[in-house]
Amino acid sequence: MLAPNPISLLCALLLCLPLAVIFTTTTVPVADNPPPPQPFRFPPSPRINKTHIYKNTLNKTRINFHNTTKTSHVHKLNKTERYVKREENITVWDEEDESLSQLAARVNPGTPLGRPKKIAFMFLTNAPLPLAPLWELYFSGVPKNLYNIYVHADPSSRYDSPFKGVFANRVIRSKPTRRLTPTLSAAARRLISHALLNDTGNYMFALLSPSCIPLHSFNFTYRTLTRSRRSFIEILDHERGAFVRWAARGNTTMLPEVPYSRFRIGSQFFILTRQHARIIANDTRIWSKFKLPCNSKVPYKYTCYPEEHYFPTLMSMVDPRGCVPATLTHVDWRGSLGGHPRTYTLSDVGPELIWTFRNATPRYGDDGMNGSDASVRRRGHPFLFARKFAPETLTGLLEIANDVVLKD
Repeated sequence: MLAPNPISLLCALLLCLPLAVIFTTTTVPVADNPPPPQPFRFPPSPRINKTHIYKNTLNKTRINFHNTTKTSHVHKLNKTERYVKREENITVWDEEDESLSQLAARVNPGTPLGRPKKIAFMFLTNAPLPLAPLWELYFSGVPKNLYNIYVHADPSSRYDSPFKGVFANRVIRSKPTRRLTPTLSAAARRLISHALLNDTGNYMFALLSPSCIPLHSFNFTYRTLTRSRRSFIEILDHERGAFVRWAARGNTTMLPEVPYSRFRIGSQFFILTRQHARIIANDTRIWSKFKLPCNSKVPYKYTCYPEEHYFPTLMSMVDPRGCVPATLTHVDWRGSLGGHPRTYTLSDVGPELIWTFRNATPRYGDDGMNGSDASVRRRGHPFLFARKFAPETLTGLLEIANDVVLKD
């Protein structure tokens, strides 16, 4: 048998090479255990899902409080809208926030027909929720298709235990907040955007603090709010010290978007209709002024409360007739200290205190342009919430919860 010569071997190799190339380029390796898809907390509506922005934003910045014990995860700060406060870099509003807000502004303006309206309870906190057990009773037995809960929890604060019960898995993408800065207003806008994107059924949007308590049962609150076509937001004109507040960023900084004659003051805590929530999410013009840092010099430094200025001013400019110019969250400013209202302690808690809140009348704005006509004043809307309650009041509140606080 003749041995093959080198030339014949080379020819055979060249003939087989194309087959080898085809085989290696068309064979795709398959992993034995493919990784599961990454979940995200709040799924967007089908219209928003086309952009994938909302989903990706939540995945990248979600806070895992279940792994938080003595320390908390700190969100990585972005490059825009920074300033120095107590030697810390605080992000006010960045491109990610703006993208989310603009998506929220494009959601359906109405709630789905044939489905019950929902109330979005938005808690803005920089600490654990000490009164959570009272809110657990408030929501106990309530159908879940009547409400949603959202929590903006400052990730730079400590949370010794994760949020539980009705607050479990309700923490949205959050960023640090500080008093005397625009970060509290930004956090409220963030809550509104998430609530708009999360559920098209959200009809009213109530902003609450960790020191807030309910003054009525859920059913009473639900009927009161879902029957209204107006927002409840305090809009006050000619308040003492208003000019210093308006000029806190400079004597001409707010111009021309916000002249002093259009500047308003009101409570930080409000209840908005879906229409007004979309207006806030869509706003960039007025927000461009209120998100600026205030002058660090006295007296401007201690008059910087954008969360009490931005929302009343915007609503007064855009749709005053669509607002009841009063807050439904009771607060006592008599004897306030350091810009804080009265804090109720355990010795204050009793049936008489709750009845006092219920019998009180909200203060209505007196500016003729904000819709506070005589019919609104005569109506006498009830207070639905009250603040500011210290953590120690929980035991006293739970003792009277079923017989007083949650009984109509």
